[in-house]
Amino acid sequence: MIVRWFGQSSILMKTLSESIYIDPYAGKYTEKADMILITHDHHDHCDVEKILSISQSGTVILTSAECSKRLSGNVGVLAPGEIREVKGIKIVGVEAYNVKRFRSPGIPYHPKGTQVGFLVEAEGKTIYHAGDTDFLPSMKMLGKIDVAFIPIGGTFTMDLDEAVEATLAINPKTVVPIHRLNADVKAFKEKVEGQSDIMVAALVEGEELRV
Repeated sequence: MIVRWFGQSSILMKTLSESIYIDPYAGKYTEKADMILITHDHHDHCDVEKILSISQSGTVILTSAECSKRLSGNVGVLAPGEIREVKGIKIVGVEAYNVKRFRSPGIPYHPKGTQVGFLVEAEGKTIYHAGDTDFLPSMKMLGKIDVAFIPIGGTFTMDLDEAVEATLAINPKTVVPIHRLNADVKAFKEKVEGQSDIMVAALVEGEELRV
């Protein structure tokens, strides 16, 4: 399996038979999608124009309830705790929301119930995409993760130190920092690798990782 990070929270997973995009927004895409997973309805995650550009007949889209209202085609809603199996690939919805980051008093940027993170199980591997979230207790119970995509930028998501704490709790084989904003990726790598056996893959935009 190959995973490619395009920037922001946008990734492509390529199995032997399927191309799976998550939050297609950043970068340029040359491949059509067999499946598209979208964490929530903010434009830098649910970019309708980009989604249309990579969709084809038979493309399956799974997303949050709010984002689904903006899309057409083979669109399904996946909530945290729900499971779908598509073409032998298992998709598990997991919690993703803010508990510390607020746009105004009492109003988080990402309220509970408005988005979904994903566990994608294919070819004996499990990929975790956290979405825009703070560190949540449920992350400690995700199970065996081969690659975790974790936001580190702060403001709208967990900041660098909280992302380190979350990564150590999740304990994936490899972590890829995403939604970086101006975070110090080198410092993230040093802190995680200095406290664990987890490999930090600090990908540059467009770079691939073989899983």
